[in-house]
Formats: sequence, C-alpha cells, structure tokens
Amino acid sequence: MATEFSVREIPFSRSGAWFGLSPVVGLARYAQDVHVVSHRNGMHAVLSLVPSRPTEIVADPAVLTWRSGESRIQAVFTSPDTLRISGNGLGLRVGAAERTLTPFTGTYFFTDPSGGAVFTSYETGHRFRVTVLSGQSRYVGAEDLVSADRAVVLGEEPWELVIEEITTAREPYRCDIGFDAAVTAAREEFARFVDAVSPSPAAELACYVLWSATVAPAGFVTRPAVLMSKHWMDKVWSWDHCFNALALAPGAPELAWHQFQVVFDHQDAQGALPDSITHSEVLRNFVKPPIHGWTLSRLRSRLPGGLPDPELAYRQLSAWTSFWLDHRRAPGRPLPYYEHGNDSGWDNSTVFLDERLVESADLAAFLVLQMKELAVLGAEVGDATAWGDRADTMLAAMLEELWDGSRFVSRGVVSGEYRATASLLDLMPVVLGEHLPPEVFDQLCGGIAEHLTSVGPATELPSSPYYEADGYWRGPVWAPATVLIEDGLRRGGAVELADLVSARFRATCEKSGFAENFDALTGQGLRDRAYTWTASAYLLLSGADNAAAAGTSAPTP
Repeated sequence: MATEFSVREIPFSRSGAWFGLSPVVGLARYAQDVHVVSHRNGMHAVLSLVPSRPTEIVADPAVLTWRSGESRIQAVFTSPDTLRISGNGLGLRVGAAERTLTPFTGTYFFTDPSGGAVFTSYETGHRFRVTVLSGQSRYVGAEDLVSADRAVVLGEEPWELVIEEITTAREPYRCDIGFDAAVTAAREEFARFVDAVSPSPAAELACYVLWSATVAPAGFVTRPAVLMSKHWMDKVWSWDHCFNALALAPGAPELAWHQFQVVFDHQDAQGALPDSITHSEVLRNFVKPPIHGWTLSRLRSRLPGGLPDPELAYRQLSAWTSFWLDHRRAPGRPLPYYEHGNDSGWDNSTVFLDERLVESADLAAFLVLQMKELAVLGAEVGDATAWGDRADTMLAAMLEELWDGSRFVSRGVVSGEYRATASLLDLMPVVLGEHLPPEVFDQLCGGIAEHLTSVGPATELPSSPYYEADGYWRGPVWAPATVLIEDGLRRGGAVELADLVSARFRATCEKSGFAENFDALTGQGLRDRAYTWTASAYLLLSGADNAAAAGTSAPTP
C-alpha cells in the first residue's frame, strides 16, 4: 500500500509542478479547505476546493482523496501543469480564493467561448483553466468585478474535471486516458524515482517530499530545482541546495548536479552567491556559509563517474572562496567574518547575540575544507594555485585566534572581544574531522555529546538561559548541522558518536516527519512541516547506516 500522509503536513504535488494542493495558504496560515496553491511570484492560494459536505482527506504520492462514507472525490496530477479531479456522490465548488478583484490583485473569472472556464490570477501571472469533462456543472460570478463569488460548481452525480495552469492560451483539453490509468501512471512515475533514490523501502515519504517539491525551470530558476518546500519556504537557499544534491547524487545524478549548479547560475562578479533564488527574485542582501567545497568533495564519490565538469566547479569554487578572502576579512586580519547571523545560516544563534559582525570558527573551518577541495580540483585541471598551503594557513590561524585551550570562541569584528557561547555553532569546526589536532577533536566530541538529546544535536544547550523550545537556532535540532557534525565525527574516528547522532535524528524523522526543525526535547516537528533538506538528511544518514550494516564502504554524506 502506498504511503499515506496528511496534506496539513505535506502538500500534494508532483515533480515539475509550480502548484500543489494544500490547506496551508501562507506563513503558518491554515485554511479549513484544500486550496490550489501556486509558488510563482511567491506563495499564493488561488482556488479553493470545497466539497458539498464534510469529508475526511487522505493523500498518497499519486492521489488526494476526499471521502464521506462511500462517496469520493479524487485528484491526480497527469502532468506538472494539469490536475484531474473525479467525483462520485460528492459535489465540489472550485472557487476563487479571494472575493475581491482590483486592477492589480485578485482573480478574474470568465467562461471561454471555446470551452471551459478560466481563472486569471494577478498574483501568479498565470491562468487556471477548468474544463468539465463529464457531469452537471454551473458557473457563478463569470465576468463579475470588484467583490463577488466566482466558481465552477459540480453536483453530486458522477463528474470529472481538469484544472490546467496555462499562460495566455492553449488548445482545448483532450482526454487521452481514463482517470484510473492516470493514477496508475502517476504512481509508476513516483515509484521509479523511489527505486532510484531511496536507500531503503522505509524512505518513501522522504522521497516524496523531495520529488513533490521539485519545480521545472521558470523565471530565475534556470534548471530543474528542488525548493525547500511547497509551503511558505518555497525558495532555494544557497546552502540548503547542497544537501539535496548529495541525497540525489547516487540515483538521480543529473538532477543532483542541477541542484548544485542552480545557485551558481547567479554567482556575481565578486564571486558571491545569492542568499536565495526563486521564480521571481534573487536576493543578495545576505549570503550563506561556504559549505560548497565540503559538498563537492562528497559529490565526487557519490556521483556515478565523479564530477561531471571539474573545470567549471573549480572556477566557481575559486571565485566563491576568493569572495570570502578578498571581501570578508577585516584589514590585517587572517580570518573572515559574517556580517549577520543570516550569513551563517544560523540566523539568530547566540553567537550573534552581542555583535553581528563576527569571526567564527565554523566559517574558517568551512573555508579550510573548501580550499583543500580546490587543491584537489586544481591538480585535476592543471592550476598550480597553492590552495593547500592557504588552507593550512587558515587552519593554523583559526586554532591560534579562536581556540582558547578548551573550546572555540568567536570574535567581534568591531569590538575585538572574544566570546564563548552555549551555541552548537561554536562546535561546528568538528566538520574538519581528521584535519584537527586530536586534542581539539576530542574536546569537540565532548561538546557534541553534551548537546546531544534523544532527538539530535540541540543548537543551544538546553541548560542555557537563551534556550527556547521553538527558538529557531536557539535550541531546536536541525538537519544540516546534524549531517555536517555526523560527517566530521565519522571522518575524525568518533564512529560510535556519529552512529548515535545519526540514529537519533533518523528516529526523530520517522516519528515526526520532515519538518524544518524539531523540538530538541520532545521531537515535535516545528515551523514548515515538509522541508526538503530534512528529507535529504534522512536519506543521506539512512544510506550510510545501511552500508555500515552491510559491511560495505559507503560514500560519506
């Protein structure tokens, strides 16, 4: 039986689609009914789908079902822009989500003389055409302006309709296969993705989160891309994409390489990556941490055949590294700095509580790994730049400047003051693994163990006065930190601790789903409840665990 899930947790969509079905209609906003929700130009609820009487709603990767007794409504994506809906014993009202229409906002509704009805959405810049294939229907509010109900209404006798996302025009819809055949085709397509990507049968739901959050190239998204979510976190951020690329690499290598490259398509003249990209915007007011060298070193072993274009990767990574070295080091200082917590990806970490411009050891550690990867790439492409020497110099500076003999501290760029915190961020240099002096690595392992709850590594010590159960980076357990820590522990030889970190995080996902983050003490899923880097982390850690159990040498995630 296919995995079932709640659409209050995970949107019903499919690979390539820019819209889905969900009652989540905005930032932590839940409607009573399922809506057609678009992610073009931001997140917009365009159409409401309201059955004629109360129903129970269940979904699996192929079909969304409303049911009341023996009566049913079912929906299936037949392509990324086409949704077929069939009803028997239940009517359905397909209506504009907002009553108000202005010259710049809302949804205009009219009947098409060539057949069907059209909802034109100002917010998305697209149209949703509804064609009734069978059954009785009526239109409400066609061509009405200002404030009005606008809807296609189906009765309770058997009926079927199709909703298409279109631009200006399209030939009338042709029904080539039956509804049941469409369901079978959708189920088979997803099954092929699972077979390619999943390290175990238990990972089907994680695969669905990734598959259903994938969109086709459009706007500033220049290639197929996995959004972080088809809830409100509907962007690609410039470190999140790395974990999705790694999870996809063995089974879907072309899609994985697209995930790594989609952000580099917008690298600027200084070498910086944007903070995020989505359909209609590229944000550059912040950046994200340089984990891309670490990612490439993992992709090298996970991608069948290795990196597809080492020369391109070398140019991109060189420019990204040079941005930090040339534009994010204070005069006379050996270490780079973040301008804000957002640059680190740990937005409100207590490392940034007193000052925002901060030299932190995690940033230096990531750049050490990045320059070591550049040394490997440089040897492959024939560039003699001494990246290895520069990596060693930065590692030495990190240890001299920020290691106080028992822990890493951070330094305020403006004040010059050094601070120790209870944030897990100060322990992230463990990602250096085998490159750290043994005594430093051992101290970091002790710190990780102190942060490790039954859920995973808490981002702020639960005993800290700044700990908050739902405090974003001040307590909850997050997927990216978990994967980076697990990898560093394993490479440094702390295998038992790495296994424990992995097992606890995977158990949390199996219990609470693939939320943006988790309460570090209860394991409750928090914030956006269908987050792709969490699903990717689960797939990565599951794959490593399965390989270890089989006694094989798995690529380190």
